Amino acid sequence: MKARRNFFFLVPAFVVLWSCSSAPRRPLEVDNVRSLAESQLELANQELDHGNYGGALEMLDDARRYAVNTDNPSLRIRTNLSRGNAFFYLGRTEEAFALWAETRDEAEEENNEELLAVCRMHIARGRLLAALAAGGDAVSAALSARDEAAGAMASIKDRMYTAFGWLVIALAERELKNFRESEEAVKKALSIHEKSRYLEQTAYDWYLIASIRSTGGMYAAAEEAVTEAIGFDRRAENSRGLAADWRALGDIRKKAGNSSGAQTAYKRSAEIYRSLGMEAEARAAERRMDSP
Repeated sequence: MKARRNFFFLVPAFVVLWSCSSAPRRPLEVDNVRSLAESQLELANQELDHGNYGGALEMLDDARRYAVNTDNPSLRIRTNLSRGNAFFYLGRTEEAFALWAETRDEAEEENNEELLAVCRMHIARGRLLAALAAGGDAVSAALSARDEAAGAMASIKDRMYTAFGWLVIALAERELKNFRESEEAVKKALSIHEKSRYLEQTAYDWYLIASIRSTGGMYAAAEEAVTEAIGFDRRAENSRGLAADWRALGDIRKKAGNSSGAQTAYKRSAEIYRSLGMEAEARAAERRMDSP
C-alpha cells in the first residue's frame, strides 16, 4: 500500500512537469497596455491633424494614463508633447509651454537625446507661433526657432520628427523672408510625408508652400500649391483642412486681383465650415469677401 501511495503521489508531479515542458513559452515582455497607448496616441494625433483639438485632448488624456500605468518613458514624453500641442491650438498657451518644459526636463532625466531635441523644437516653434499671433516683430523668435531646429536635427533619427524639424525651419525662414530656403525646407518634410502616406500632413505641407509663395507675391504658384493641398485633404476627408484651404485660396485670389474667384473660394470655405457646425468660422470666411 505504501508503494502504491508513493506511485500516486508521484504521478501528478510527472504530469505537471510534462505539461509545463509542452506549454507555450511565456513572453519575456508584456506590451498589451503599451500597444493600446500607441494606438490611442496615433489616433489622437490624427484628430489633431484634422483640427479636432478638444476630441484629440480627450484621447490624449487616455493615452497619457496608459503611458503612466506602464511607466514607459518614451510614451510619457510623446503623449505629453501632443497634449501640449492640443493645449496650444486650443489657446491654452501657458499650459502648453508649462507641459512642454516639464516634458523636456523628463527627457533630459531619461538621457533621451532624440526626444529632448524634439521637446526643444516644440518649445521654439511655440514661441515663434505665439510671436506671430501677437502681431509683433517675430524676427528674433524666428532666428531662435531656426537655430534650435537646425541644432536638434543631428540628434533625431525618426523620420517623422525629422519632417517636423524641417517644418519648424520652414516657418522660421518664411518669417525671415527667405522664401526659397523656406520652400526647400517644406519640400524635405513633404518628401517624408508623401512616402509615409500621411495625407493630412502632406496637405499641410502644400498649404504651407502656398503661404510661402503668397507671402512672396507668387500668386499663380501659390494657387497651384493650395490646389494640391485641397486634393490631399479631400483624400483624407479632412473637412477642417478643406475649409482652411478654400479660405486660403480666396486670400490668394484676392491678392492677385481675381475678385470673382476669391468670392467663389470664400463661399466654398463658408459652406464647409457651416456643415461642421462652425458658424463663427463660416461668417468670418464670408466677411473676407468684402474686406479690403
